[in-house]
Amino acid sequence: MSFEETIRETSARIEKSLDTFGHPVKPYLPALSRFLVVATFYEDSLRIIVQWSDQKGYLEGDRGFPRGISHLFLLLNVFAMLIFSSTLIAKKHVSTSVYVLSGVIASQALGYGLVFDMVFFLRNLSILGGLLLCLSESILRDKRQTSSLHLFASLPRLTEIERHQYFQLAGRVLLVLLFAGFVFQGEWSFLRVLVSLVGFAACVMVVVGFRAKWSASFLVTFLCILNVIVNNWWTVQHSNYKRDVTKYNFFQCLSITGGLLLLVSIGPGHLSYDEKNKLQ
Repeated sequence: MSFEETIRETSARIEKSLDTFGHPVKPYLPALSRFLVVATFYEDSLRIIVQWSDQKGYLEGDRGFPRGISHLFLLLNVFAMLIFSSTLIAKKHVSTSVYVLSGVIASQALGYGLVFDMVFFLRNLSILGGLLLCLSESILRDKRQTSSLHLFASLPRLTEIERHQYFQLAGRVLLVLLFAGFVFQGEWSFLRVLVSLVGFAACVMVVVGFRAKWSASFLVTFLCILNVIVNNWWTVQHSNYKRDVTKYNFFQCLSITGGLLLLVSIGPGHLSYDEKNKLQ
């Protein structure tokens, strides 16, 4: 048996074991995944409400927002995140929810001056990847949906299956960008190099769709462990300003975990090595 055949057989066994182990929770996985994808929006809206004065003061004092505009900006963000996160979980108006929540990500990056923060940028691209996978799952569930690409009306029309495939591919690529943020942040050590190499290999497998289900499962496990160790906001004193930052990072990682779980649930799609290998 050649090396390639050995790798293929081993990965097939791992994926089969994962399918067997995850069978009891498989029916609930899409709903759990959608909830985790929007978890950061729920946390962010609650934080804005609780810290309304501080948020308003920062926008007006540091960002130069006029008084009325700062109130409107915060209100629109809170309502958009609460309403459209809920509709996405309920599988209602999914395409609209994805577009609005993507707009929230962009507006907050501009409003809070985080456009050039590389780690923030990569994390939010990963969350966008999770949102695109939610849209892909919605199209896959209802092939008759016709409103998914209103923002791209000038482009040639695609069939629903083609839209699903391209959204799935874009979601896979964007999801793993969080790992790039981890690689470029912090001090290097032997353990960090080892984890980075293993994680990078899993990310490449997710992007090209090679045994994507179990490589995504590995990244879910890796991200959950890393999230609990690094972003343990519950151990930080309430008076410490780092508590809010750590809590925000924790829920962002939860949202990306939700995207990876959704990938485990629906698979990598037609534009992947796994699917191409089935057709041969």
